[in-house]
Amino acid sequence: MKPSPFSYHRPRTVEEAVELLGALGEEGKVLAGGQSLVPLMSMRLAAPAHLVDVNHIPELDTVAVTAAGVRVGATARHARVEKDAAAYDAAPLLRQGLVNVAHPTIRNRGTTVGSLVHADPSAEMPAVLALLGGSVELRSTAGSREVAAADFFVGPMESALRPGELAVAATFHRPPPRSGSAFVELARRHGDYALCGVAALVTTDHDGAVTTARVALISVGPVPVVVDVGAAVHGTGTAFDTERLAGLLDAAIDPEADIHATAEYRRHLAHVLAARALTEAHEHAGPTRDERAS
Repeated sequence: MKPSPFSYHRPRTVEEAVELLGALGEEGKVLAGGQSLVPLMSMRLAAPAHLVDVNHIPELDTVAVTAAGVRVGATARHARVEKDAAAYDAAPLLRQGLVNVAHPTIRNRGTTVGSLVHADPSAEMPAVLALLGGSVELRSTAGSREVAAADFFVGPMESALRPGELAVAATFHRPPPRSGSAFVELARRHGDYALCGVAALVTTDHDGAVTTARVALISVGPVPVVVDVGAAVHGTGTAFDTERLAGLLDAAIDPEADIHATAEYRRHLAHVLAARALTEAHEHAGPTRDERAS
């Protein structure tokens, strides 16, 4: 199939893009990587009257490491973020999640911020942002606002982005010192959307005992599901009680059945993958670079 007719716009600055989007309102749609939007348009599941192509705005194509974390601009491709060594040092979970996104060809074109705005509950990057406690910067003719990840994902394929707004960047916060992370998922075929996926973040003390443990799950709810699983840590602080972990997860997730998996199977995967991700994250936790150097 072919997309419905639309008008194409190519702004050269953020200000020009915001003015366009403000004038177009609900009839305007931003084109960045297009890896989600273009297929939807081709299947006539989306039919915007206007496309605003932001790929020719240089200031949006950035990956910057700050004291707060990693700031990713709206047109920075997944592959660029994945391969950025400084970004990996600041927040390893970024790369750990990105390597699970589709295939290299898709990551070469798709954008990390675009994936956040698309808000697919089976996508990896919303879970990474949610677990790291990040935020998305939105700009309009009325000004800028920063929306925390906890408030940004409001439903399946629905974010807090309003008509006339442009998502200019997302910030993925640095994890605390002595933290480790991991991302584990299971798909029918490599590159498919996950039947279930789990991002884990574990922080330890100087003796290696777990002090905090959290997970973010995909494909088991309408938005990324973040769960504090610290109560599942054994008394020694070096292992997790799988039965206690399963209970904490079951109280938080609400998987649905579809043609690929039953709800019960997804629930089982959540238990297994969370235990695996937490164990791997704990293995990655340890002394900071400064501690190792001293």
